[in-house]
Amino acid sequence: MIALEHREFVAALCAARAGLRVDPDRDYLIESRLGPVARREGFGSLTEFLDTVRRLDEPRLIQAAVEAMAPSESTFFRDPAVFETLVGEVLPDLVRASGGAGVRAWCAACGTGQEVYSLAMRLADEPALAGRVELFASDLSERSLEKAQAGLYSQFEVQRGLPARRLVDGFEKQGELFAISPRIRQMIRWRRVNLMEDFSVLGRFDLILCRNVLGAMTGEARERAMAGLTGALTPRGRLVLGLSESAQAWLDPVDPAAGVHAARISEAGGSAARSAA
Repeated sequence: MIALEHREFVAALCAARAGLRVDPDRDYLIESRLGPVARREGFGSLTEFLDTVRRLDEPRLIQAAVEAMAPSESTFFRDPAVFETLVGEVLPDLVRASGGAGVRAWCAACGTGQEVYSLAMRLADEPALAGRVELFASDLSERSLEKAQAGLYSQFEVQRGLPARRLVDGFEKQGELFAISPRIRQMIRWRRVNLMEDFSVLGRFDLILCRNVLGAMTGEARERAMAGLTGALTPRGRLVLGLSESAQAWLDPVDPAAGVHAARISEAGGSAARSAA
């Protein structure tokens, strides 16, 4: 077991750099996630690694530690009905509202890519709609993004939530791995984004997916992330959260069964979320 002072350091570091809520008492979780990082970086022990991070304040090591502590759970077509609602109702409505200009959709915490690829595969079923939707994806972790962009998954990963038809139509076998077909991979543009930083340079989006992320953040970080996300929505935009996530202070539910929300409009005619920010 690593010392409590080291665990508290990890919790404070994750909260400060990425808004992540880490319980210092969960020593097994910290050791299981940071142990491989310490070995990869050539340290003899996790304690030695954390001592070095504290002493040197070296950005690369700090980033490696914080990224490793970020939640990494990601499966294909998690909550399948959500994707049916997005492609069958939400995106067509947004395209019609755009007057033919098309829409921008952003998966704001894409992990290793399964969610955004799920949306892309479902969009590919509707070529006329797909041609009107620009897909963007981002994550805090560079390592997760590298895997997502490569589009290579193990047998175990493709078996988690991926229907057999999707595997046949959307993947190519490469040795022991399965590769997302180029036509699907090319639908997405990628970028590293920390939701605790200013991401206004990305512009505004008609649809933002940030599912099952808020629960891993501190209260202050959730407020900050929601301010940024709602501020990044177009006036007609929709924000999709996890089915168990609440955003009552910021958003009005549009389709709770799919986690779809719209920014609340104040009586003065502006976004209440932006006013609060």
